[in-house]
Amino acid sequence: MPAWKGAVSTVGAILVAILFLSAGIWKMSDPFRWMTMVEQLLVPYPLSLLATLALGISETLAGVLILFPKYRRWGALLAGGLLVVFMIYIGINYSRLVGKDCSCFPWVKRTIGPAFFEGDVLMLVAAVAAGWWAKPARQLRSAILILVALAVLSGASYGYNLMSQTGAKAPDTITVDGKPYSLAHGRVFLFFYDPACSHCNEAAEHMSTYHWMDDVTVIGIPTATPRFAASFLHDTKLKALTSLDLVPLKKIFPFGDPPYGVALENGREKAPVAHFDNPEPADSLRKIGFIE
Repeated sequence: MPAWKGAVSTVGAILVAILFLSAGIWKMSDPFRWMTMVEQLLVPYPLSLLATLALGISETLAGVLILFPKYRRWGALLAGGLLVVFMIYIGINYSRLVGKDCSCFPWVKRTIGPAFFEGDVLMLVAAVAAGWWAKPARQLRSAILILVALAVLSGASYGYNLMSQTGAKAPDTITVDGKPYSLAHGRVFLFFYDPACSHCNEAAEHMSTYHWMDDVTVIGIPTATPRFAASFLHDTKLKALTSLDLVPLKKIFPFGDPPYGVALENGREKAPVAHFDNPEPADSLRKIGFIE
C-alpha cells in the first residue's frame, strides 16, 4: 500500500477516535444529563436511559477500535454506521427538531440545521478513509472483550451517578397545566410566588431575561390566588409552566414568604434559591448550570 494511503487512514482514525471517545465517555460519565438531551431529540422517556447507555458504549467502542490497526476496519464500520443512522433519524424528524441543541461533543456547540449534516458528512468521510485503507480486521474475541469491559464500566458509572444523587426527593409526579408531569428526571426550577407580591413580580420579570439552559424547565407554583397565575406569567413575561400542587411541594421544600425557588436535578433538590435581590438568583443559578 502506498505510504500516503496509510497516512490518510491513520489521520482519519485519530480524528474519528478523538470525536467518538469524547462523545461516548461523556455519555457514560453523565448518563442522567444525557437522558434529558436524548429525550429532547424525541426519544420516549422509557427508552432514554437505554439509548444513552447504548450510544455511550457504542461511540466509545468505535473510538477505541479505530485507534488500533488490527481493529480499525471494525471501528470505522461502527462509527460510520452510527453516523448514517443518526443522520437518517434526524432527517426523518428534521421539521420537529430544527434549531434543537445537538452538542454531542463536549467542546462543540451544535444545533440541528443544514450545518449539522455537513459536519456529520465530514466525520463520515474521515471514518471511510480510516477503514478503506486499513488492514483486514482480526482478533474478534479481543474486540468482544473490549465491548464487555465498556459495558461494565458504563454500568458502574450509572450506579455511581445514581448513588451520588443527594438532596430532598421531590414527588415523582405533579400536575402541571392540568396534566401529570414527571419530576423524576431532567432539570427543573420550581418558582414559588404570590401573584399579588411586588417582590415576586420583580423577581419573575428579572428571571424572564435569563438565558435558561435548553434542558431546564421552569415551573411556577402560586402560593395564593391561583386564578391569577396565568396573568402573572403573562405580565412578567416569564416562560414557565404552572402547577397548583403547592401543599405536597411545600411539605418537602418548606419556606416562609415567597418568592422562593428550588433547583431539581433528576428528582432531587440540587440547591435551594432563597434570595431574589440582584445579583441573585442569577449568580446561584449560573453556578449550578441552570442559566448561561
